[in-house]
Amino acid sequence: MVCHAGSGRTDCALESMKNRLKVLRAERDWSQQDLADALGVSRQSVNAIETGKYDPSLPLAFRIADVFDLAIEAIFLRD
Repeated sequence: MVCHAGSGRTDCALESMKNRLKVLRAERDWSQQDLADALGVSRQSVNAIETGKYDPSLPLAFRIADVFDLAIEAIFLRD
C-alpha cells in the first residue's frame, strides 16, 4: 500500500505487483486458456493477473511458479 499525505488528508492506494506471466506464457506458446487450465482457474483470472488488475493468492502464486518451474520471485516482481 502506498500512502500520500497532503492537503490535510492521506490518500492510500493499493499497488498491484508486476509479473512476467505474459512473457513466460508466450515463450511456451501457451494461450491464456492453456495456462488457466494448468492452474485450475478461469481464463479471465489469468488475464486479470497478467494485466495487474488482480494479485494472486499465495497458494495460486506457488501453483504458477510450479507450472513454470521457477521461483515465485522470478515471476512476480517488486516495484
